Amino acid sequence: MSCAVQQQRAAPAVARATMVRAAAPMAAAGRLAAAPAAPRQQQRRQGSAAARAPVRTAAAAGEAYVGSLIGTGMKFGVVVGRFNDLVTKLLLEGALDAFNRHGVAREDVDVAWVPGSFELPVVAKAMAKSGEYDAVVCIGVVVRGATTHYDAVVGGATSGVLNASTDSGVPVIFGVLTCDTMEQALDRAGGKVGNKGGEAAVTAVEMGSLLRTLRAEGKAAQPW
Repeated sequence: MSCAVQQQRAAPAVARATMVRAAAPMAAAGRLAAAPAAPRQQQRRQGSAAARAPVRTAAAAGEAYVGSLIGTGMKFGVVVGRFNDLVTKLLLEGALDAFNRHGVAREDVDVAWVPGSFELPVVAKAMAKSGEYDAVVCIGVVVRGATTHYDAVVGGATSGVLNASTDSGVPVIFGVLTCDTMEQALDRAGGKVGNKGGEAAVTAVEMGSLLRTLRAEGKAAQPW
């Protein structure tokens, strides 16, 4: 076989070998270029996980206080207006029942009767400032009449009960019904709307418990 023919047959093999040798560095370079992708993917995964993680705020370090609805060992005062006593007696029954259901012994509830709703604040404030009670409940009924007397009584009772609380540091709970008719009052004294006296008693238990806890930890001022 002539040398020319041998050279022609050898040429394709040499070309293939040359291509393989040339491709090897390119493949290696491709692997090197692709190598950084793994850390980037890991960073993306870490970033995604961080986005799903809960964010902690400074508020998470604080305490959340909620009053208990168990009044065992606590003492309460109740001031009741005799005016419209057809209703106020029912409200008082609701309050005493609620106290009992929430662990307050009957001997730990003192009841004081006053002529009407306008007289509630002065006695409530005096009881609150005595230091004997965790909370005081005011119960009364004011029904709208033909004159402006209703507005005067409601305004005086509302502001007076609020002031009794803020002036003593003891919760004084507003359990006074202000209604247009006697029917509305009876509906709220054990009728179809429930018993607002009982609701006032439960509020007293919760508020009294809350302030007890805060004061025990030095986070609320003592009664003043």
